Amino acid sequence: MADRTVAELVVERLRAWHVPRVFGCPGAAIAPVVAALDAAGGDPELIPVRHDESAAFMATGHAKFTGEIGVCLATQGPGAVHLLDGLYDAKLDSKPVVAIVGEDVTGPLGGAYEEIGLSRLFGDVCNQFVRYGRLPGQVPALLDQAFRTATATRSPTCVVLPHALQVATVADLPPQAAGVVSAVPGEPLARVLPRDADLDAAASLLTAGRRVAILVGQGAQDAAGEIVELADRLGAGVAASLLGKPVLDERLPFHTGVLGEVGTTAAAQLMGGCDTLLLVGTNDPWTDWFPLPGQVRTVQVDIDGRRIGTRYPVDVPLVGDAAETLRALLARVPARPNQRWRGVVESAVDRWRQAAAERAAAPAEPINPQFVLEELSARVPHRGSVAVDVGSVIYWYARHLELPPGVRARLCGTLGSMGCALPYAVAAKLARPDEPVLALLGDGAMQFNGLAELITVAYHWRRWPDPRLVVLVLNNRDHSGARGDGRGPSGALGDRRPDVPYAGWARLLGLHGVRVDRPELVGPAWDEVLAADRPSVLEAVVDPAVPLDPPEPALADLRDLVADGGAARRVRDRMLDTGITVEAGDLG
Repeated sequence: MADRTVAELVVERLRAWHVPRVFGCPGAAIAPVVAALDAAGGDPELIPVRHDESAAFMATGHAKFTGEIGVCLATQGPGAVHLLDGLYDAKLDSKPVVAIVGEDVTGPLGGAYEEIGLSRLFGDVCNQFVRYGRLPGQVPALLDQAFRTATATRSPTCVVLPHALQVATVADLPPQAAGVVSAVPGEPLARVLPRDADLDAAASLLTAGRRVAILVGQGAQDAAGEIVELADRLGAGVAASLLGKPVLDERLPFHTGVLGEVGTTAAAQLMGGCDTLLLVGTNDPWTDWFPLPGQVRTVQVDIDGRRIGTRYPVDVPLVGDAAETLRALLARVPARPNQRWRGVVESAVDRWRQAAAERAAAPAEPINPQFVLEELSARVPHRGSVAVDVGSVIYWYARHLELPPGVRARLCGTLGSMGCALPYAVAAKLARPDEPVLALLGDGAMQFNGLAELITVAYHWRRWPDPRLVVLVLNNRDHSGARGDGRGPSGALGDRRPDVPYAGWARLLGLHGVRVDRPELVGPAWDEVLAADRPSVLEAVVDPAVPLDPPEPALADLRDLVADGGAARRVRDRMLDTGITVEAGDLG
């Protein structure tokens, strides 16, 4: 084989790791790699985006929706800085992403031109692996190590390639230097199971529980069947973290919904009434809605031992894959369901569902945003993906959108950065162009980067077998923040946001656009955009005054009590007054 450039070697290593596409904005310092990708014939495909931040969000979205490694690239200076938001999203939500960054310090101002210390810049967000390429022969092994580290640690990594290195030629490398892919991208490196003694202890604790609650997070994605079987054996109620919402079928009668500030009263009541708690693949930060310390005995399952016990005290830690660990537990847990407790949980779920329907039906001016999501809930395609942005839309998504089993839904759950939904949706659509994709966002996120990334959608959509990518914009024209509790910005920052014709912008780009400002038009509008022959924007003009109404934690008035001789009795008395009405005999 003739000598080739290091940039061409980069493309070879991306192919070896089965990378289907790379997201990025071209720039001078990364131009040789961009040229090599252009010459690669779409293997992998370069997806130019409108902003470097969107490139990192798309790479993270690819990792979230596919389980594979996402890849983004950027040039030095401002391009590199713009990657940080999306890379922090990957870090905090534990997703593997590799960033390839170019550097050229030979600019016209003698080395200071756009120069930023990239090792320090990425030193925190990519703390598991940040390396510079120095010699051509090092690059294949360097990239392999970046990919292996991203896979093993479920985190972002970064490789910096100087421009002069990218254009350097390199002869054929000996086999031992050519790089060896030793892991299948997106798969765990090993089968991880807890020790038998720990499994026995966890099974004993769960079997002894009389009122068991299971909190499900994103780490339980492949363990839905095992969770339902275990819940039935124990007569347990189930709640989900925000990231864990897509794991289980929310139509299950004992599924209380999402826990936390954006969640349901039924989930809060489940936590207030349980005496045993099983945490599966969750690092949920909304600990104010957890049981009171000392109220329950707890088992936690997580693939990452560093996360066990960080949110809540744990009696039995189980480090292992969720599905495998739960299967091992099922072999040890007999079927002894507490039907009375299960009935209490199901009654709480029924009450919440009635309350949610009443909230969605409440009059608003001009449209109740909860009603928009309620109308979508009956129409969500039974396959596909949903991307959710940050803001009030998260509250309505968490409470009112019932996801069919198998539908993937992702959001920037831990970092909470605005502007993730449309880049996520593009990544999801490119990964599965034969399936519909929904993006749910507010007008703030749409103005943040959504208007620009609709250009990316307009460029690609004609190649999709299923052209449906539906963008819901909840247009409340409000700049007071997403809290809805009086703690948002005030004064000039709280002024109403300029009203932009979002549906009109879509039509200008050759897409479909529908604007609704009357409740009776919402259902037909959903039918129209879900049947369209091209991507669509559904702009719903909604009332910014609809309250978010976070659920009050069960036993909220006891949260600050110092444990003393009378605390247990007060907990028992307060539990009898909660929405979950349990009999005194059940509280022993």
